[in-house]
Amino acid sequence: MVDHFDRQQKWRESETGLYRQGQSPAKILWHLDFLARKRKTAPLYTNTSRLGFRMTFKPSLSPRPRLFLTAVFFAWYAAAQFAWAGGHASIDGNDDFQQVVITEYGGPDVLELVTGELPKPGPGEVRVRTLTTSASFTDIMLRKGIYPGLDVEPPFAPGYDMVGVIDKLGEGVTGFEVGQKVADMTILGAYATHIVRPAELLTPIPDNLDDGEVVTLMLSYMTAYQMLERAADLEAGQSILIHGASGAVGSAMSQLAVLKGLKVFGTASTAKQDFVASMGVTPIDYKTEDFVARIAEETGGEGVDVVFDAISVENFKRSYSALKPGGTLIIYGFYDAAVAADGGSMTGVAFEFLKWQWQQLMWRLFDNEDRVVAPMYGITTMRDEHPEWFREDLQQLTALLAEGRISPRVWKTMSLDQAAEAHRMIEAGEVQGKIVFRVSGK
Repeated sequence: MVDHFDRQQKWRESETGLYRQGQSPAKILWHLDFLARKRKTAPLYTNTSRLGFRMTFKPSLSPRPRLFLTAVFFAWYAAAQFAWAGGHASIDGNDDFQQVVITEYGGPDVLELVTGELPKPGPGEVRVRTLTTSASFTDIMLRKGIYPGLDVEPPFAPGYDMVGVIDKLGEGVTGFEVGQKVADMTILGAYATHIVRPAELLTPIPDNLDDGEVVTLMLSYMTAYQMLERAADLEAGQSILIHGASGAVGSAMSQLAVLKGLKVFGTASTAKQDFVASMGVTPIDYKTEDFVARIAEETGGEGVDVVFDAISVENFKRSYSALKPGGTLIIYGFYDAAVAADGGSMTGVAFEFLKWQWQQLMWRLFDNEDRVVAPMYGITTMRDEHPEWFREDLQQLTALLAEGRISPRVWKTMSLDQAAEAHRMIEAGEVQGKIVFRVSGK
């Protein structure tokens, strides 16, 4: 762990001016000793050790004054601690701030755990002590510098979602209180012990819901829910194909689709077939089977109503052919191009996007079966255009979770210092469900 931040001590509010941010009792006694020497009075001497500190006095002081000064000092120190904490409405006396930052665009090794000063909320903002965040493929795109619309340069902290507890209110904030559990889709900054967010973007979360399960709702389940409910027009009994059905978004969509009464097919690797089947999905092994032929076999040659695909243009073409006449293809990413991309280079993803535009043109010109390609889904675009939908949909998802109708698959719970390892697992395709980072306790 390294310190990339300015650790300059800042004076806190106190009448003596001796109590500074981060000061230990031993350090303050050293200042008292310095002042005593300036006034030519008997100084206090301190010796620090790994087990604490001890005090000695010059022989010129008798036992009673020594006891008196010791009592006065500790009474003052305790009062200063209490007054500062109370005046700043913080529920957590820990001033340590840690975050994982992307030091430069590149592989997992560019992720580094650093320390710094605790951020302060401005007007209309709140500071949240993070309970959980998660590792997602979008974080990998951020780490590589290929996330669309990214307008920051390293170093910065990734982290697309978080659940936490409000620990400080900024000026003018109403409707929230210190100690309240909240959640947000942050896009950046959630790989941290604390994060400052606009109050208007936060969603209150019931205390009885599991933090690790709730954080999976923010990105993975929200993406799946909005594609099913907002982008597609589906009714019970219709059929869909989900690519990557064992992943974070894929497993979320599988659960929601089965709950909706849809006939669901899902592609996954050989090792994940049982997991996909356990969700009520008909699994297709993309390593050993032709999913187009399998869909034709399963549907009597008719095809499915909707395909959800985020793999590649070559895969999109095959997905398109697996649709029934009038069916819809919904895409939401270019996974293969993003995995292959070098740090900071958008070339591969941009080329894939151009291929995709050309392919759509060909279908519009030459396809006679009325199959539809929906606008490419993006969760941030959807939220920007319809912020009220995000709150409504999250309330629906939290209700489903509270009722036990969905069961988010938390594949692994890790700590922030394991962020690089989590990214490697995602890129290697090992994950079945979601990786959650436990940042702090409740």
